[in-house]
Amino acid sequence: MTGTIINFTLIILGSLIGLFFGKKLSDDLKDTLVSTLGLFTAGVGLSMFLENENPLFTLVALVIGGILGEWWNIEGKIASMGVWLEKRFTGGSAGSSSNFVRGFLVSSVLFCTGPMAILGAISDGLHGDYLTLAIKSIMDGIISIAFTSTLGIGVLFSAIPVTIYQGSIALLSNQLQGFITESMMIEMTATGGVLLMGIGVSSLMELRKIRVGNLLPALFLSPLFVYLLSLFK
Repeated sequence: MTGTIINFTLIILGSLIGLFFGKKLSDDLKDTLVSTLGLFTAGVGLSMFLENENPLFTLVALVIGGILGEWWNIEGKIASMGVWLEKRFTGGSAGSSSNFVRGFLVSSVLFCTGPMAILGAISDGLHGDYLTLAIKSIMDGIISIAFTSTLGIGVLFSAIPVTIYQGSIALLSNQLQGFITESMMIEMTATGGVLLMGIGVSSLMELRKIRVGNLLPALFLSPLFVYLLSLFK
């Protein structure tokens, strides 16, 4: 859990720095920063997907995961949490379309879907090695500065679901030692890459609306398919 605590701290710190310096940035510069982060996020996602060993697993996981995500309305629940937090800490809310909720939703999904979030949490849970999460924490802190300067204080509150998500994976992986294989991690990483591309295209560059949050179940379905296939070998 050490790595998760570090991650929480640096997201908060980066967000506070972004809030302080963000007022000094012009709107054009903020738009350029968000678009740049969108391109970079999509590029990282593509590189992750290209490591895929079984693209069919990723496709099926995304389809089934999307169906489950829409059924459970995952993104809607994350957005609702953002609305509640905005009302709780700012006294009002413009609903799911507000900048606060957008910043909370985008940063929450981004910080949770990267490979380092999953791999780092598993490493922390299995071996107590939090180096990967420490590196991710520094990256998240830097991204939080840029995000908060453009999307506002909602980014700061993304530290809450990220902490719950990574902490849960770390605790679960501690109980599943010997079960998680390298092939399962590769498929999970590839699926996470597709989700990152979705964030870059939809939430950051705003080219097309994609409810990436509703695809989160696919992250766990793709390695499950690898495990099920191994039972028949």
